[in-house]
Amino acid sequence: MFRDRLAQDAAFIQDHFNTVLGALDDLDVTRAMAYATEGGKRLRGFLVLESARLHGVDADRAIWPATAIEALHAYSLVHDDLPCMDDDDLRRGRPTVHVKWDEGTAVLTGDALQTLAFELCARAEVGEAAIRADLTLTLAKASGAQGMVLGQALDIAAETAASPLTLDQITRLQAGKTGALIEWSACAGARLAQAGADPLRHYARALGLAFQIADDILDVEGDAEKAGKRLQKDAQAGKATFVSLLGLEAAKARAAELVDQACAALDGYGPAAETLKDAARFVIARDS
Repeated sequence: MFRDRLAQDAAFIQDHFNTVLGALDDLDVTRAMAYATEGGKRLRGFLVLESARLHGVDADRAIWPATAIEALHAYSLVHDDLPCMDDDDLRRGRPTVHVKWDEGTAVLTGDALQTLAFELCARAEVGEAAIRADLTLTLAKASGAQGMVLGQALDIAAETAASPLTLDQITRLQAGKTGALIEWSACAGARLAQAGADPLRHYARALGLAFQIADDILDVEGDAEKAGKRLQKDAQAGKATFVSLLGLEAAKARAAELVDQACAALDGYGPAAETLKDAARFVIARDS
């Protein structure tokens, strides 16, 4: 059920990207925007759409913030891959944007995808003005210096720190770098319905941390071909991770505990939340 829903939502989001980006001028930057938004798991967009279903929100409204978060996520990957950041030449099994085009185009592509995300949240199709303003404001906080960018900045600082980060420091870093956008995604359906989001917030915080621990585990024992990117970078750089601090088996156990916490947070929704629970189980069972 979950994998089918994830695939359906991914196709729905891709169709919406095709419509939105197809209306833009045919330039290198717009072609690169389309390229950067192809593929991937679409987990964040799925969380938007599924949390909207949980609250009875129509898909034709939810697709806008679902596509917005995928645009925002794609921007972060395009910039993260740049030589001045992680210097990666492979993403989702294909050349990264700055490799396929050039660094200038990659910077502009990321800029355009970021601003597109806020445009999509602010569209009239999303709902009344208060809902659109709430989604846009909270996305700005989740993606900027209070969220994802903060986490990325802490990650860069850790590369030249005198000593490796502690477990608490890594947890804070990842709460921004990975967790903030996952939390926004999971709470988007409640915001669309103007309902309370606390259970989904608790779910998302546990899910986001489990997702990052699973990423650290994949970096150690994953298959680069399946992952579609270079692995074992953290170990080569001497960076502290959940695996290096906890050990491989303890990291797996901690991820499983977090998934249990995420699922428990949704118990009040009953059977309607089962697909979201399956999503939590998926994040620690994936191979990419």
